[in-house]
Amino acid sequence: MPRNIEWEIPGEIQPKPADCSFDLDRALAAVVGLQATVPQDAFTAGTLGTERAGSGVLIRRDGLVLTIGYLITEAETIWLTSAGGGAVPGHVLGYDQETGFGLVQALGRLNVPALELGAGRRVGAGDRAIMAAEGGRRHAIAARVVARQEFAGYWEYVLDRAIFTAPAHPFWGGAALIAADGSLIGIGSLQLQHSSGRELRRDVNMVVPIDLLPPILDDLMTYGRPNRPVRPWLGLYAAEVDDAIVVAGLAEQGPASKAGLQPGDRILAVRDDPVASLAGFWRKVWAGGPAGSEVVLQVARDNEAILVRVLSADRSRFLKAPKLH
Repeated sequence: MPRNIEWEIPGEIQPKPADCSFDLDRALAAVVGLQATVPQDAFTAGTLGTERAGSGVLIRRDGLVLTIGYLITEAETIWLTSAGGGAVPGHVLGYDQETGFGLVQALGRLNVPALELGAGRRVGAGDRAIMAAEGGRRHAIAARVVARQEFAGYWEYVLDRAIFTAPAHPFWGGAALIAADGSLIGIGSLQLQHSSGRELRRDVNMVVPIDLLPPILDDLMTYGRPNRPVRPWLGLYAAEVDDAIVVAGLAEQGPASKAGLQPGDRILAVRDDPVASLAGFWRKVWAGGPAGSEVVLQVARDNEAILVRVLSADRSRFLKAPKLH
């Protein structure tokens, strides 16, 4: 969503140069602002809006910016702003549905340093880090990693070892997670609640680990997507409710809607394989073959067991392609 309000991290929890072994202000300067405009008739306009704002991180001096993909999906125009002053247009290079990463090429000079990737660096609970949006120290927070664990999203998404950080903040979409050595170790995605089972639920930010980027970076730059079989997409939103997987919503004209699934349906099994968790459900769907494969679901509706056959699809075929500049 657009971010037209003024905000600032309280001074007492901003990162301090004296606490860093690297040039803090130089590292923070690599984080740029990102504004995207999406057409009204775009597939994601209803769920993600037509004006989106967040951050990105310059990872190469030639203008390559890494961000979170939902900010740039179906974007018609993109503008990047930096501490160097001014704004430059950007072009969407690619978006990976599996990791959530998005790549943008700046079409002008950003005049800021690039941030080194911290791929391969061990990141664990208790580690100190910095979450930073565009705007220097006033938009950065001294944070800690509170967990490394599986994350399952209702939109057909799973990360094996997502990074969770606190204190939480709502404006970390596309923001940089910077390690104690000044390297980039993740890109901010969502604010949500987390529980370790030993404490009360707390607000945290979910961060996509940078280790997922190197294996797909060249493909994203060359093809706009990883060069691998596309996962089957059902076009449904699912949630865990009282230890059951429940259909919470359906993408309009998506495969699940066309197959007759309905909100409130309880998903019992994929083919004959029972599902017990949201992550397990998505993985069983993906294990059945690439996009275009038939996914057979056992469903409970109004105390009746029914079989629903969903002809899966490639989600990207429902999305508007980036415009060439």
